[in-house]
Amino acid sequence: MPRNCYFLSTWTQERSMKWLVILGLVTLSECLVTIPLRKVKSIRENLREKGFLKNFLDEHPHDMIRSRLTENSAPQKKNTTLPLRNYLDKVYVGNISIGTPPQQFSVVFDTGSSDTWVPSIYCQSMACVTHNTFDPFQSTTFRFPGFIVELQYATGAVTGFLGYDTIQVGDLIIKDQAFAISQSEDDVVFENAAFDGIVGLSFPSMAIEGTTPIFDSLMNQSLIAQTVFAFYLSSNAQEGSVVMFGGVDKKYYKGDLKWVPLSQPHYWQIPLDKITIRGSSAACKNGCQGILDTGTSLLMGPKNQVYKLHKRLPGIYLRNVYLIQCQDINSLPDITFTINGTDYPVPARVYVQKSFNGFCLSGLRARTDTFPPKTAWILGDVFLRMYFTVFDRGQNRIGLAPAV
Repeated sequence: MPRNCYFLSTWTQERSMKWLVILGLVTLSECLVTIPLRKVKSIRENLREKGFLKNFLDEHPHDMIRSRLTENSAPQKKNTTLPLRNYLDKVYVGNISIGTPPQQFSVVFDTGSSDTWVPSIYCQSMACVTHNTFDPFQSTTFRFPGFIVELQYATGAVTGFLGYDTIQVGDLIIKDQAFAISQSEDDVVFENAAFDGIVGLSFPSMAIEGTTPIFDSLMNQSLIAQTVFAFYLSSNAQEGSVVMFGGVDKKYYKGDLKWVPLSQPHYWQIPLDKITIRGSSAACKNGCQGILDTGTSLLMGPKNQVYKLHKRLPGIYLRNVYLIQCQDINSLPDITFTINGTDYPVPARVYVQKSFNGFCLSGLRARTDTFPPKTAWILGDVFLRMYFTVFDRGQNRIGLAPAV
């Protein structure tokens, strides 16, 4: 049944006391596409159940991405909404297709990185054997420039080749899109992943040298109505999470979007005013930075600040994990992030997670990675499940509103 789809105003808040949200209306069937979803276990849960998690956490502290090219490289409009599977810890995954005829893959839509990769038939790693693999010989539109690529995660590496082909995201068809096809993958990490690859949605400055990230291609090829994408991450339902491109759908949030200018267009990084518990300072006392990252499951911050926050909550540390009695959840306080003068509380029912063996775990973890800025907080899915989030490339800003 047709419904209305809303486009964002390009006015600034200074020009209008109230955001003008509706610029034009088109039927939802023309601007949004919905695909059925399901929820499965995350890498963390799979590793924990197999007894691998303890050693893995010692060796792989965090999973933000960096990339490099090991050899020099040569340098109609609509909205699309894709459904995302809700993984327990939580990872949200949707489908794309690559090539002609299309080959389908499940991917993480990751705002913390800029590159796209999937496994290939050239890969002999066990991680590739257990996932869908791309066969370039089956695609009449594949182009192979011959460059070797390494994508280095703190949790493991992916190496392979740079290729170009048609990639379809929902009903958006991107021509000659750069992506990596893996030749080897870290088995412990990616064998236990319930997704095939990653689609990076951050800025070109983070991408493989000489390549154009997918969202930039959507803009350059005039495939989207507005230069925005947005995430709604469902907290409880196995289905219902979406990522949307080219506009927003107001049914996923309450009230008005509050806009926050980016600190710099590299990560999706914004200034945080403070972090409080029951009105008193708990971290980020003099202001700090926050990175909105859909590829990170948890809330992550500098070690000393996370420790101070945990001291305000009843529980104990077991290695690098903070255990909380499940019976205490209803009495635990909100953790409030103040951003651009607006409070964004995260309640205990969201930041405390139940483990497979009945224990409850804090969703706050200390950063041990070396990626700059080292003092920034990473606002992962724990935060994003509470707040519908718009990523506006046109004006380099983030829009936040309470999720429905």
